[in-house]
Amino acid sequence: MKTETTTLLIPEPETKDLILQETVRGGGMWSYVLRRHRLLCLTDPEGRANAGMLFYNRENYLERYNMSDTLKAQHIARLTAPYTMHSDMGRVMMSIVGDTVGWHDTIGGFSRPAEVEKQFGKGTYQEKQNGFYRNGRDNFLIELGKWGLGKKDLMPNANFFSKVTVDEDGGIGFATDHRKPGDQVWLRAEMDLLVVLQTCHHPLDSAENYDPAPVEIAVWEGSPPSADDPCRLSRPENERAFINTETYLR
Repeated sequence: MKTETTTLLIPEPETKDLILQETVRGGGMWSYVLRRHRLLCLTDPEGRANAGMLFYNRENYLERYNMSDTLKAQHIARLTAPYTMHSDMGRVMMSIVGDTVGWHDTIGGFSRPAEVEKQFGKGTYQEKQNGFYRNGRDNFLIELGKWGLGKKDLMPNANFFSKVTVDEDGGIGFATDHRKPGDQVWLRAEMDLLVVLQTCHHPLDSAENYDPAPVEIAVWEGSPPSADDPCRLSRPENERAFINTETYLR
């Protein structure tokens, strides 16, 4: 069953406000310093993408996205607008200001070499050249290495465009019918962030053939959240997290 979508706050920026626009190919990776209040728009052009994401406080990499605090503070198990994404310092790092999907995975993690080989075969560079079979863990580590980070900095990630559900018996399922071509999610940075992204298959994706989908990326100028911003007011915990972030950055 397709999840009801949310379209809160999706901005209509002018072309002159566009800072960056590019496509990350399927099985690719990307990293970028997203400045405070700028908007990151992710688009799923084919309706089958997985955008695995990690992000860190650009001024102190020890502060980073914390999955468990994000979920328990907002009483949620998924991401969509107008939820926010928190660090373990009680600060809001990123807000989801627009979403046409309605459900993004928080618990599935990222794929690993052995899992990809078991599912798709070896697909080595010697055989496939640049089309060799990639996995989320290695892609994350390659991008993290560009910023002086490594294995110790891996953590539970968000998977945009992917939906993972848990039934009453604890069984985990991967949905394939909840997204469509052209779906988007808009993210607003609440502090300067290092964003690291990879587009490998979700580890629970039951695809028979290795064929990860691309993700289109656009960065736009944005504005600070207002006092009545829906992300700020969606939970009392979010209001406190915004105050903590603003106090930290004064």
